[in-house]
Formats: sequence, structure tokens, C-alpha cells
Amino acid sequence: MSIYHAIGKRWQRTTVVSLVSLVMFSVVGACASDAPKGSAPPTADQVRGHADRAFDKLKQEEQERVAQPPVPR
Repeated sequence: MSIYHAIGKRWQRTTVVSLVSLVMFSVVGACASDAPKGSAPPTADQVRGHADRAFDKLKQEEQERVAQPPVPR
């Protein structure tokens, strides 16, 4: 075995150990971080407002449909 072969093996071993360490630290860091917080649930007033708007939109579409004569086929 030549000296260059031994140096190459040591460099290769060091590279593999460094990469494995990097992956392990990344996994530990990702698991240790806080989970993202979700948005707050909507209030009753917000739900009521959205429902009122949706109902008004449905009534308007129904009135527009009644106002238009049926299309002959």
C-alpha cells in the first residue's frame, strides 16, 4: 500500500463521517424545532358573515336564472 492510498482512504473516511454528521444534526435540528402554528379558528361573526354572503350570492344567481328565458335546443 502506498502512502497516497492511505491518505486517500483517510480523506474518504473523513468525508463520509462529515456527511453523516451533517445529516444527523439536520434531523435532530428539524425534530427539535417548534411546529408551525395554525391560524386561529374563525369567530362566529366571521362564519355568519361568510354564510350571509354565500346565501345572498345564491339568491342573486337564482333571480338571474329566472329572469333569463330558457334557451331552445
